[in-house]
Amino acid sequence: MEEQAPRTAFAWLAATFFGIGFLRPGPGTWASLVTAALWWTGAGLFVLGGLQSFYATVAACAVLMIGIPVSSIVARESGVSDPGFVVIDEVAGQLIALIAVPLRWQYVLASFILFRGFDILKPPPLRQLEKLPGGSGIMLDDVGAGVFANIIVQMLTHFRILH
Repeated sequence: MEEQAPRTAFAWLAATFFGIGFLRPGPGTWASLVTAALWWTGAGLFVLGGLQSFYATVAACAVLMIGIPVSSIVARESGVSDPGFVVIDEVAGQLIALIAVPLRWQYVLASFILFRGFDILKPPPLRQLEKLPGGSGIMLDDVGAGVFANIIVQMLTHFRILH
């Protein structure tokens, strides 16, 4: 029986978003969906109007700052350069996609769909960001996907395309 290398518990817990990364199929989609749902619920219940953008930005930055080192640790400990079960990158990207988005289900859903689309398709330069070493490469392509999604949702908001 082969002995498994020790795991850094906090890194694995955070990188897999409390185990969501082990859900099948599509662990990244599950992580994004849970993030959007938590944001919808949390912002609706606890965030005073006008501060939603601030809290989304703070949350995205905090997840990014935690995500880079923990995803580096998990990648090293698992022996996989970009493990599919590491989904903290989807959490950060989805939060970025939600910054300054109206707290209406249509915009949150559009943010989710657009983010997943950009994350899966990885248009330039997202594919190049993915090639950065360690946790930076794991995280930054999803940050870019979140930025792309946010830009489109902001245009939808500005032109009042969704109601």
